[in-house]
Amino acid sequence: MSKIPTLRLDRLLANMGYGSRREVQQLVHAGLVTLDGETLEDPDQRMAVTRDLSERMLIRGKPLDPPPGLALMLHKPLGVTCSHKEAGPLVYGLLPERWRRRDPAISTIGRLDKETSGLLLMTDDGNLLHRVISPRTHLPKRYHVTLDRPLRGDEAEIFAAGTLMLEGEEKPLLPARLEALAEQSAYLTLTEGRYHQVRRMFAAVGNHVTALHRDRIGDLILPGDLEPGQYRVLSEADLALILPPAKGA
Repeated sequence: MSKIPTLRLDRLLANMGYGSRREVQQLVHAGLVTLDGETLEDPDQRMAVTRDLSERMLIRGKPLDPPPGLALMLHKPLGVTCSHKEAGPLVYGLLPERWRRRDPAISTIGRLDKETSGLLLMTDDGNLLHRVISPRTHLPKRYHVTLDRPLRGDEAEIFAAGTLMLEGEEKPLLPARLEALAEQSAYLTLTEGRYHQVRRMFAAVGNHVTALHRDRIGDLILPGDLEPGQYRVLSEADLALILPPAKGA
């Protein structure tokens, strides 16, 4: 069983973006931080950083933000980018302003390009991030693809063969699953994540992707009631749908 991490109260709240250490200390001394209904008075007090802390602690009468170990799903809209190196609005701008000051910082788990919408995972947990993006994980990700021209009929066989080579690459793609939905619409499930892979796969069979939306990672499906631009904190049950528990956990 893994040891529960602890942090000083002032360090914990400062790392979560509630202010500098001095500002957090002033919050505590003003009686504005409570735990289980009791006012905390010592900013040096060490706190067990557990997932239920946001249900037990209040800051200025409001629930504490999710503590470190945060993982969330975001319904990424079109026109928003995951990379700090690209111009335009960023996915981080869809989160509460205070969350952008957290340490460790919240990062996207993989990326969706600017013209792709759908399920995007974000976390401040480096272990989770690396488990999900590791090439050894082969985590399935499903995309809803809209095409410029009708499917020919042989795409499913080509994609499943594990022999398709993308232009400029020297290693064939892993087998992928295509499910035709209509003449110009399909689900494509991948277990790897090469640069613009879905678009390049269809270009390789003479078609063009006009719209791309990711709706599933592992067994986690983007909820129908999560609108573009909205996010939701993931529960332990949600995380279990993405990845099985680590060995020894």
